[in-house]
Amino acid sequence: METTKVGIREFRAGLAEYIASDKPVAVTRHGQTVGIFIPTPGALQADLLALAQASAKLKAVMPLSEVEVDALVADFKTERRVAPRRKGR
Repeated sequence: METTKVGIREFRAGLAEYIASDKPVAVTRHGQTVGIFIPTPGALQADLLALAQASAKLKAVMPLSEVEVDALVADFKTERRVAPRRKGR
């Protein structure tokens, strides 16, 4: 895996970009490597997975008739009313 070398000031200035990247970065000071930053994919991958799951559920609901959709909405509203409230709400 190729590592990009950047000075510490450049690293600080572009931190958001380095976090979003998938490549490690060697951070240097006066030409000497003082650290390696390795970004870890996390929330982005989880968000993409959640979006894919939501898309699959939407595709399953799309072919429903208007009566079936109304029944689903009614069921949701009923479940929401009887569900215990979480703390802080």
